Amino acid sequence: MTTISWLFVPADSEKKMDKTRFVDAGAFILDLEDSVALSAKPKARQLAREFLEKSALAREKLWVRTNPVDGPYFDDDLAAVVPAAPGGIVLPKVRSPGDVAELAARLDVLEREHGLEPESIRILPIVTETPEALFTLGGFASCGPRLAGLTWGAEDLGSAIGATATRDVNDELTPPFRLVRNLCLFAAHAAGVPAIDTVFVTLADFAELDDECDEARRDGFSGKLAIHPAQVEIINRAFLPSAEELDRARRIVELFDANPGAAVLEFEGAMVDLPHLKQARRILES
Repeated sequence: MTTISWLFVPADSEKKMDKTRFVDAGAFILDLEDSVALSAKPKARQLAREFLEKSALAREKLWVRTNPVDGPYFDDDLAAVVPAAPGGIVLPKVRSPGDVAELAARLDVLEREHGLEPESIRILPIVTETPEALFTLGGFASCGPRLAGLTWGAEDLGSAIGATATRDVNDELTPPFRLVRNLCLFAAHAAGVPAIDTVFVTLADFAELDDECDEARRDGFSGKLAIHPAQVEIINRAFLPSAEELDRARRIVELFDANPGAAVLEFEGAMVDLPHLKQARRILES
């Protein structure tokens, strides 16, 4: 089952990490990057490792966002957290699939060194935070079985290109960043992995978050990043199919099962074909 809600948790805050046991997120991302000041990074690495070692949460729910591959903190991040066997690494500021390949190669070595199951640590890259990354988005299918999905971000990219805002006065993404969102969506599906929508930064506007989640699910995203525990319930609810959707999908599958070999059938006064069947099965598997 695809992970729906991904909650960032600053790894320099033991208090915030401890609160994860009260939150029903699909995955928790212990953050060593943007939410942690440079002076606090050594402490954050230590706390993240300790939390990974003692947490009762399922291993696959505990991820770590490291610093970028090409930065000065990356090696220290991996050395600190990999021995504690996180479920995955969220890799920021990815420039190309080559960054994912580099991380995978390092994980191969570290897993052997620490007696971990090969390829047990998965990777979720943030693929739109650098301008050059946008021209390599078609290549992530080559990244292998560690690739857990693709997600995107706007703020670092906006800073890199000198954009004064990523959203307009109506809080809608401006055209360049809507393009970026859509490219991530199609790149993920081209690679055969889930597309995970980016964070919603207005903490108090739950109605707008709900609308943004509905739009993301409509368009083909499978989940969403979160920056506050209060967002998780909204995300979980929005990305799960309703009872009506499940019932409709079940009846479409039953219709095709009752008519083996058929490619087009009538259903509730409309025509359904094999793409509808594929979508119905996807809904039932979610």
